[in-house]
Amino acid sequence: MKQLKFLFPIIALCLLLGTGRANAQWTVIDPSNIAQSIVNSSKELVQSSTTAEHMVKSFQETVKIYEQSKKYYDALRSVNNLVRDARKVQQTLLMLGDISKTYVSNFQKMLTDPYFTSSELSAIASGYTRLMEEATGVVGELKNVVNITTMSMTDKDRIDIVDKCHKEMVRLRSLTSYYTNKNISVSYLRAKKKADTQRVIDLYGEGAQKYW
Repeated sequence: MKQLKFLFPIIALCLLLGTGRANAQWTVIDPSNIAQSIVNSSKELVQSSTTAEHMVKSFQETVKIYEQSKKYYDALRSVNNLVRDARKVQQTLLMLGDISKTYVSNFQKMLTDPYFTSSELSAIASGYTRLMEEATGVVGELKNVVNITTMSMTDKDRIDIVDKCHKEMVRLRSLTSYYTNKNISVSYLRAKKKADTQRVIDLYGEGAQKYW
């Protein structure tokens, strides 16, 4: 347990790629801010886009935000040799990146899918936005735990919250994958009725067939 007293400052430093500027770096590259920017962009898309063409244009900003964050997540993946609980913090942040990637990469394809209407695309985007909001909230809670100035919490309290956040992010990542696959299955079934399944397979990959 003595080692745990030093664990969370180490987490903050290690996860910020050893820059030695943990507090400042959280401000400059903050995964929860990145995710919130994607959420805000997605909400604007849902509220203002009435046609598929408008959605494509609006979604370009979401893609831009995600691409800017990709370097952060790629660098975070390269951090190795962390202790067990620090590894869970790292994995939790990376799962937020996975959720963002699942949303951005698949919704881009859905925007070109003829088997979705504009209103359906808007509803799908709303679903992704809700998932992103929940994931962002988890990271916000995690940030409070790894904040080295939060001295009132015991080591056990911190580790319990890290475990809870990790478990919740696993659930949200799985739910995002399920949500994506179910939406793709709708397109696949519609294409199947028109003997046009190859179009859907070409768009989403061979895996599209197993979604139904």
